[in-house]
Amino acid sequence: MLSKEDNELLCRVEGDAPMGQLMRKHWIPALLCEEVAEPDGKPVRVGLLGHQLVAFRDSSGKLGVLDELCPHRKASLVYGRNEDDGLRCLYHGWKFDADGNCTDMSSEPPESTLCEKVKHKSWPHTEWGGFVWMYLGDEENMPEFQPPPFAPKEDTNVSILKIKIPCNWAQITEGQIDSAHSSSLHSSDMVPARVESAGATEENWLRPSTDKSPRLQVERTDYGFRYAAIRRPIKDAATHEYVRMTVYVAPFFSLIPPNTSYNVATVIVPIDDENTTFNFIAWGGTDCPDTETWRKFARAEKGVDVDADYNALRTLDNDFLQDRQAMKEGNFTGIAGIPNQDIAMWTSMGPLVDRSEDVLGASDLAIVEFRKLMSEAAKTMRDEGKALGSPAATPQAEIASYQEVIPKTIDWRDAAKPAA
Repeated sequence: MLSKEDNELLCRVEGDAPMGQLMRKHWIPALLCEEVAEPDGKPVRVGLLGHQLVAFRDSSGKLGVLDELCPHRKASLVYGRNEDDGLRCLYHGWKFDADGNCTDMSSEPPESTLCEKVKHKSWPHTEWGGFVWMYLGDEENMPEFQPPPFAPKEDTNVSILKIKIPCNWAQITEGQIDSAHSSSLHSSDMVPARVESAGATEENWLRPSTDKSPRLQVERTDYGFRYAAIRRPIKDAATHEYVRMTVYVAPFFSLIPPNTSYNVATVIVPIDDENTTFNFIAWGGTDCPDTETWRKFARAEKGVDVDADYNALRTLDNDFLQDRQAMKEGNFTGIAGIPNQDIAMWTSMGPLVDRSEDVLGASDLAIVEFRKLMSEAAKTMRDEGKALGSPAATPQAEIASYQEVIPKTIDWRDAAKPAA
């Protein structure tokens, strides 16, 4: 259990909330590059930690990220005209370039010098690994952007699906670092098989174990923590163990144990206290699926499973389109797609969970570690102004998850890539 006070510290990100201040000390993967790919295209509303911003690509291809509301009379620039190297507010015609400079005031007299004096708030940003990254903290102390674990090189193959979810970021993150639930919730999609190592087909993932009750061991690091879920393998159970090591890189990334074809990661970014952007990523490896294939595999295709703004079409109101007949025929959940099964669980908890009423077990060791780590980190941010993982001590491109069937005589900490 977590106290109500610590639960508030863990979950709240808006305004002066310590967790939100901690996140502002990091480069934030704010939206997908594909959302602003078109010069003079539709401006995009971006919600981050309670902020409302607008992103657009101008006529020359330059990307701009501004506060959403026009500084004149606070009308939304999301509805503005994106043309001739600037974003023009519909209300009175004030126009801003990608750096926030006011370039025209059609509502003001020609002799007015007001245009030269107005500067709209623009935010630092860069593009890498399929994301537009933003920095919302103190720009004088802005850390240098560094490649994330899922895109260590500029040419790394990265496929991303995105879904906006109506619940708090922490309950989603807890789902991503919880290895035990996969043996139940995802049992129809993560199928036990007599394979040497976890694999992937076009229809499902294969894993070399039927063990639903893993032993968990945790190791804290300078960037968060990593932990091993140790299971009995199908083959050589007397002499070997199947180890799945998940990594939490605070505050946004979870590195899921890979398969023989590609690596898996999640990027979880709060929109506000009760809404979150969930990004599920396949990357690198020997056979990484392209974006269209990845979204189809996970049942997260735009226009089919999510709308144009990445809102899920499976919701609480329609019971996530759960197929009870499929359940009778052997499908465990009756919900299509690994992410959708998770989303059903997360949103069914309500928009913000009261963790003071939890009943935890041995399989929740990683959940306990996450809550301890991040509530402590929020207090350190509040009391000392120091943010966990920023500046980063360990290059994120060197951090990796791990899975393998190994002899019992070998410690997983030695078999996996060393932690910092």
